Amino acid sequence: MHKLLIDKIGEEIMLLGNEAIARGAIEAGVAFATTYPGTPSSELSLNLFQISKQSDLYFEYSTNEKVAMEVAAAAANSGVRTMCIMKHVGLNVAADPLMTLAYIGVKAGMVILTADDPSMFSSQNEQDNRYYAKLAGLPMVEPSSVSEAKEMTIAAFELSEMLQEPVILRTTTRINHSTAFVKTGTIKSRVTKGRFTRDPMSYVTVPAVSRKLHVKLLANLKKAAELSESSIHNFIEGDKSAKFGIICNGVSYLYTSDAVKDLGIQNRAKILRIGFSNPMPANLIKSFIQGCDKILVIEEGEPFMEEAVKAFAQEAGIFAQIKGKSVDEVAPPCVSSSSEQTEGCLLPAEQDTLFSRLYEFDPAMVRQKIASFFGVDSAATGYKAVKPVDTKGLPEIPQRPPNLCSGCSHRATFYEVKKAAEGMDVIYPSDIGCYTLGFLPPLSTGDFVICMGGSVSSSCGFSKATDHKVVSFIGDSTFFHSGITGLVNAVFNNHNFTLVILDNGITAMTGHQPNPGVDMTQMNFEGYKPISIENLVRAIGVEHITIIKPFKVKKSIEAIREALSFNGVSVIISQEPCALFAKSIKILKPRPFHVTAKCVDHRDCIDKIACPSFFIEKGRVKIDPDTCVGCAVCAQICPDNAIMPLKNRE
Repeated sequence: MHKLLIDKIGEEIMLLGNEAIARGAIEAGVAFATTYPGTPSSELSLNLFQISKQSDLYFEYSTNEKVAMEVAAAAANSGVRTMCIMKHVGLNVAADPLMTLAYIGVKAGMVILTADDPSMFSSQNEQDNRYYAKLAGLPMVEPSSVSEAKEMTIAAFELSEMLQEPVILRTTTRINHSTAFVKTGTIKSRVTKGRFTRDPMSYVTVPAVSRKLHVKLLANLKKAAELSESSIHNFIEGDKSAKFGIICNGVSYLYTSDAVKDLGIQNRAKILRIGFSNPMPANLIKSFIQGCDKILVIEEGEPFMEEAVKAFAQEAGIFAQIKGKSVDEVAPPCVSSSSEQTEGCLLPAEQDTLFSRLYEFDPAMVRQKIASFFGVDSAATGYKAVKPVDTKGLPEIPQRPPNLCSGCSHRATFYEVKKAAEGMDVIYPSDIGCYTLGFLPPLSTGDFVICMGGSVSSSCGFSKATDHKVVSFIGDSTFFHSGITGLVNAVFNNHNFTLVILDNGITAMTGHQPNPGVDMTQMNFEGYKPISIENLVRAIGVEHITIIKPFKVKKSIEAIREALSFNGVSVIISQEPCALFAKSIKILKPRPFHVTAKCVDHRDCIDKIACPSFFIEKGRVKIDPDTCVGCAVCAQICPDNAIMPLKNRE
């Protein structure tokens, strides 16, 4: 039995944040879940996928986030508790249905999990999705800890049914990927089948209907605002008469709570933790800041709460100093010729006391900012900061840039494309996935990356606006996600470029989740019908289609040259399983290679493909037999034929 299905009340189990959220959904009686995988939310989806194979929970990896949202919307409006899961940029893809679903509402609880990624550990931006809740007019809750994430998930389902609106559950990487003990609760029985009641005047969003639905949405938002005022997720800690006020959310609350104790200012500072963050509790905030001399708003990302707090203060006629973010991070401090601070600008000293819109916060930084802003004398409070470890005289930690795995077929494809395109002036638009790493030298096959599916559509623009040869890359999962429409556009408008679809048989970067092209029988699952990328591309109308096996280097280069010479849209499908996935399902048995005495140190193996299994020892090129999988690409490009299979590991 899956550990998240254990039906024992009060059991304490160590869970990842994503596992805690999954457990919360199970306890809430979720019966229907959809997703497109994306870090930092991926483990949540994986656990529900596993649970679905041991229970009557319906779960699907949808084609993309828009599809996931629409599938979930139908289930929730049929009376089935539903969860829709994605990372922060995924909500951009799902924004179209999200905005109108807010008008329609839901009949059963629907929770939309959006996992934000401050510091961009695995993302192309660090947008703050709290603004989506405000834009859509939907309630939003934000947990501060792993255990609270479980409880807040349950509360989000209840809130959704109370308001008959989807509820956004916003997490950040630090919540999703932290681990803590979580206490289990009662598992609510699932309602797996519902009934949709036809009511076109409530569900068919033509203008006449939507005008009425917008009124309903605003009425629901007003109810949500009233609930926010008394929500247990918005609470105050500390002496109510304290002159220092701190307003915080998410993981910032834990950092703040510790900092106040460390600095010994419990009697001088009070904390307002905002967990039900849209709508903001206006009256609670006004009451909290009344009588404060200074208020500091601590929030990662954008000044979402800070802007609201300042507006509430203005409405209440409160003139306390309210700060949070440094407003001039892009430009230097503006100071007049008389050295007086210009209106609206910050002096350097004041900048140091405020928070940035960039990246994650950490406990030490939050503590330092609080002390600086409130003028806390650490010596007077008895607090002594822990000094950093003295690293003088120690060698620098070696950098470990992101790299394609040993035996990754993408490396072979990139090498072959560059060989085939020698002498051409090429632009390489790329996409979101493992293959994004092709932008690094020596492969250097990534010139433009903006979003999922963007490689295909941007190739259309480059092919018309420039005289460059355009060769773009996209993965199999990303092609199904949002590459198809760009290819349709390219064929219809007669663009001229080559699209390379890197088909490694799985959604690799986020942890080996299925996509519509995956043979699910390899994972011991039945009842799925994989889609042929070749047939799909042919049906779109692409006239020149080439299938290559990238570990056959010479043949692949010849085939790619032919595709590049075609005038119009040509597609190359590079087929080879992801090495890590292939090993996990036992269809790949590694066969390591080694560098023989014939090597005269040309180093093409390192300088042209840079497989991480290569290393230099005493000036000689070596291969790590424990990581080499035996793809033999290096052996095929070695000018000395000096790389051979290793017969004896000893």
